[in-house]
Amino acid sequence: MATITTRDGTQIYYKDWGNGPVVVLSHGWPLNADSWESQMFFLANHGYRVIAHDRRGHGRSSQPWDGNEMNTYADDLAQLLDHLDIRGAALFGFSTGGGEVARYIGRHGTARVAKAGLISAVPPLMVKTDANPGGLPIAVFDGIRAGSVADRSQLYKDIASGPFFGYNRPGATPSQGVIDAFWMQGMLAGHKNAYDCIKAFSETDFTEDLKKFDVPTLILHGDDDQIVPVDAAARASAELVRNAKLVIYPGAPHGITDTHKDKLNADLLAFLRS
Repeated sequence: MATITTRDGTQIYYKDWGNGPVVVLSHGWPLNADSWESQMFFLANHGYRVIAHDRRGHGRSSQPWDGNEMNTYADDLAQLLDHLDIRGAALFGFSTGGGEVARYIGRHGTARVAKAGLISAVPPLMVKTDANPGGLPIAVFDGIRAGSVADRSQLYKDIASGPFFGYNRPGATPSQGVIDAFWMQGMLAGHKNAYDCIKAFSETDFTEDLKKFDVPTLILHGDDDQIVPVDAAARASAELVRNAKLVIYPGAPHGITDTHKDKLNADLLAFLRS
């Protein structure tokens, strides 16, 4: 397995597929790099070197008790890019990974980054506050934490078979394979790591990070996203990122890397080639 060891001794697993200009992908909660496999396979077959890592505490990476927050996630990503001496990368983040990408740019800049993308991403802030009235009530995230403690295996099955992929909508055709893949990846994550990450993705304010973006940025989001509502996320981020290109997928759910993978892959390729 390809791994690096971070400064605090955490092992970070990564995949490195193909050859050509570099694309780096950061995954969502509670998933791992396997959640990007459709995009990795497609882009590597179209002449790109595609790298995706398992965030600390997720997938095949170590499960440290500490460091399960955005600053450390971003620093882990920075150490990976430094180790591989990546330059001119396109850096894409899905959901929680979009927060990781934003915090990476906020803390480490764009010396190694040529383009960025936020896909169904959590920035600028998920939780509802006086300054963010369009966010989700803290009770929503308290409920996810309670479900994680009570029976996280069932929680992941419920999320995957319901709102994540829009399978709870009338007329939807659920894929048991997609549901099973989400559950399997979730169960590979450390219990403490996945629990802590709920706070990281929901309560971290990325407003100032987004203001530091100075590379072409693509923002993709479904307007029927029941996990990360589009108005408080993609549309708000597009107002903060200079010269961002916002693309809304009508009727699309949160998990567009699976449900809309053909359109998403084509949009990513067009953006990379632009």
